[in-house]
Amino acid sequence: MSYYFAIIGTQDNPLFEYDFGTSKQGGDGIARFTEQARQLNQFIIHSSLDIVEEVQWTNGQMYLKLIDRFFTSYISCFLTASNIKFLLLHQPPSSSSSSGLPASSGASTLTSSSSTTLGQHPPTSTSTSSLSVIPSLSTLTGGGNSSTTTLVGGGTSRTSTSIAANPTSPQTEEAIRNFFTEVYENYVKAIMSPFYKTNMEIRSPVFRARVAAAGRKYL
Repeated sequence: MSYYFAIIGTQDNPLFEYDFGTSKQGGDGIARFTEQARQLNQFIIHSSLDIVEEVQWTNGQMYLKLIDRFFTSYISCFLTASNIKFLLLHQPPSSSSSSGLPASSGASTLTSSSSTTLGQHPPTSTSTSSLSVIPSLSTLTGGGNSSTTTLVGGGTSRTSTSIAANPTSPQTEEAIRNFFTEVYENYVKAIMSPFYKTNMEIRSPVFRARVAAAGRKYL
């Protein structure tokens, strides 16, 4: 799994960003985003802000869980009491080994909207070749089993509920919750500095190191 973590201020301005890879099951902690996907991560994160503003009024929790999906990228959110947004984009390893986007044959399926909300499948006009790259949300969920075999594009695809493989499994959701909670604790300590002002970019190397440590610990 590859991760892109961003903290967004009250004026929708980026305060902090950090990308990393999974450290579980022998992972080396290095993000496997392609160069093209890496450049799109910021746009995908910011396109989810409208959904955050809708979900926050229907969910009384700080951890809003999985809120958005853009093809093979999934976005989870944690909202602080001061309306600072923690957003984590995560991609399963199957997408990082490909182009990070649908195959060129499915490029015509992109709509004017830059994001696909949770629970919606990619457009039905997507070709068979692109379906093998973009698994549906129901396929990834796996119904709570440790692994499940499904037919995708005429072939057999096996998905796992492990943190390093499935962005929608309960194990992954709990790990992301723990990651957000630890980062939030360190964020509160960072902004208590008398030299920090609201919506100021966080440049503390200590805070960055603690975010990296939380990623290694839980993800």
